[in-house]
Amino acid sequence: MGSSLLLQLLVNGLIVGTLYGVVAMCFVLIYKSTQVVNFAQGEFLLIGAWTCWWLVTSMALPFYVAFPMTFLFMMVFGIALQMIVLRPLIGEPVISVIMVTIGLSIFFQAVMKSIFGVWAQPFPEIFPVKSVDILGLSVQPAYLMSLVVSIVIMGLFAWFFKYSRMGLAMRATAFNQQVAQSLGISVKAVFATAWAISAMVSALAGVVVGMVNGVSSALSFFGIKVFPAVIVGGLDSIIGAVLGGLIIGVLENLAEYADGQYLHLGNLYTVAPFYVLVIILMIKPYGLFGTKTIERV
Repeated sequence: MGSSLLLQLLVNGLIVGTLYGVVAMCFVLIYKSTQVVNFAQGEFLLIGAWTCWWLVTSMALPFYVAFPMTFLFMMVFGIALQMIVLRPLIGEPVISVIMVTIGLSIFFQAVMKSIFGVWAQPFPEIFPVKSVDILGLSVQPAYLMSLVVSIVIMGLFAWFFKYSRMGLAMRATAFNQQVAQSLGISVKAVFATAWAISAMVSALAGVVVGMVNGVSSALSFFGIKVFPAVIVGGLDSIIGAVLGGLIIGVLENLAEYADGQYLHLGNLYTVAPFYVLVIILMIKPYGLFGTKTIERV
């Protein structure tokens, strides 16, 4: 029983880890483009989940229609947020922009609570079955959907940064904004695109977690849970974000197994990633794949 439970938790950890990796890539995408850590990332998940839930329940749209419409809405939302709130802060100290993202986090949570209430709302049944047996393991269809979509998104990210014009512009902007501007790259367009992609991809995670656990303000905590994955992989590394997400996903489930079978502490599943975060910062402050920078002081 113990070994089968461990295997189940490892598989769940890998599946959830891909979701962590996708959200971690959003952190990295914004940081590489703007040198800002977006502390409102968890609220992007919350807004995306509530939007899809409202389209499915109140508007009675099929999920296969509501899901892409949520992506479209979040793309417009990300662009509008960058243009209206964040673009005027270009050139200001980074700490000022970070404080604005923290303020946006609090504001969005309050708005979502005022519109949809404070109680968790279950998603309507989307799939005809509640679980799928794979090699004797029970996996929820929502997680299988997230695994497939996450892998596709990771592949699109790799293609986007290597071959697309905007992806190359983002890489140039991340390297040096002034040089990118001198080459004719619109830094404002790069910033807007980064926030739009981040909002869209975060909505995927929000919808998946909402389908499994219900939609509530607790979804915003998902962004904080992903932050250790970003630090473990390296704050400016896309590959590190994916690997960090997988590590944290597996670690959480291993911690749950060890806690349930041996330690009986009760909260190791929640705090274990943050223990790893502290250890990584002590040993490798730039993460596994982060770029080392040396500054003269």
